[in-house]
Amino acid sequence: MRIDKGWLEAARRVPSPNQDERPAGEVSAIVLHSISLPPGQFGGEHIESLFTNSLDPDSHPYFATIAGMRVSAHLLIRRDGECVQFVPFDRRAWHAGRSCWIDGGQARRGLNDFTVGIELEGDEVHAYRDPQYRTLALATRALMVDYPEMNPARITSHARVAPLRKSDPGPAFDWAYFRQCLKALRNGS
Repeated sequence: MRIDKGWLEAARRVPSPNQDERPAGEVSAIVLHSISLPPGQFGGEHIESLFTNSLDPDSHPYFATIAGMRVSAHLLIRRDGECVQFVPFDRRAWHAGRSCWIDGGQARRGLNDFTVGIELEGDEVHAYRDPQYRTLALATRALMVDYPEMNPARITSHARVAPLRKSDPGPAFDWAYFRQCLKALRNGS
């Protein structure tokens, strides 16, 4: 995978209005999330509708509680490994909300300012699928090539940066397997 002008060439583009300028232009870390809409259900257009402010609040009872949210992510990786990009990497997606991360001994708040948000279609109960891990590793590798400040130590979870609010991507996400996929790419296998 390659990045061209902030867009992952292999990703399907669905531009989100929920983005703005990065205050310092820094792109140096990744925050992993999980999402399923309705909760626990996979497939369909609902995630894309949420990120493009077109979710029909009457199509499911849960949607009435989130329809007014203005959120996005840079990437969504679906269960089959398809990659959808909503926001170019050089712009700020609205994915982490109130967040804090200890970075080099310093607390940094407002992670949207410098992170790439990657949503995995899933939840905290169902195992993520192999195509998702492989696509995630490929996208992460492309990001590390284009943004040299990124490295495996600068990949974190939403749960870690917003522990009182969030728990995703949850215990169903296999960090060891993801790191193994990423290492295999770095080693050329």
